[in-house]
Amino acid sequence: MLYSYDGSIEGLFSAVSFILRNECDPSSVVLQKHGGLLFEDERFIATDQARADELVRRFSRAFPENARDVVACIHAEEEGLETSLLHYIHLVAIHGGAVSAHLAHPAVHEIRRHARRVRRELHRFKGLLRFQELEDGTFLARMEPDVNIIQPLSRYFIRRLRTQQWFIYDVRRSLVSRWDQERLEFGTLQSFRHPDVSVEEEEVQALWKTFFDHVTIPERHNERCQKSFMPMKYWKYLVEKGG
Repeated sequence: MLYSYDGSIEGLFSAVSFILRNECDPSSVVLQKHGGLLFEDERFIATDQARADELVRRFSRAFPENARDVVACIHAEEEGLETSLLHYIHLVAIHGGAVSAHLAHPAVHEIRRHARRVRRELHRFKGLLRFQELEDGTFLARMEPDVNIIQPLSRYFIRRLRTQQWFIYDVRRSLVSRWDQERLEFGTLQSFRHPDVSVEEEEVQALWKTFFDHVTIPERHNERCQKSFMPMKYWKYLVEKGG
């Protein structure tokens, strides 16, 4: 049986909920975005916000660890994961946390692999994201992650920088988050002009570069080792690397 949905996250969970409720064997179902199938006998499932919310709520409450895997895979922005997500959620509904014993199953293997990739990228940017103080006193951080992590990363920095006003700008996706000390907002940015940093920020950056240069031991310089711990794709916005 072939099912399709409108391509939205709400539509995805609506379709998964419908299939789990109405198909005797969800493991035999193929789920893709509408228009992506080469067959004419696909069945389109319309988005039902209430149904999607109910699935997310019940699944997250019953299987929080597995729900985090599902959310991470959505942030991975990987095309064609819908069927694997459906089969994974079905397996978790049957086996619960014991689904870890089924790592050889294609769906479990694929979901876990992408979830690890997203968590690894999120972990790196928690330590590598650099905020610059602007002339108006707000802070700006730019990044170009491989996956779409702006939402979980922004929520992490609410806890770290709760008393500051800041922006996080995903250059690759033209996405931006804004924290005004009370509310977190997300949006898109069609054009970007880098604002001037404050005088204090210029002084701090100069001091940081001086410190970085002085603690460096030339005899132990090993760029290959450095790249293995911190690939060059992360260097662009690091002050100490000339970003």
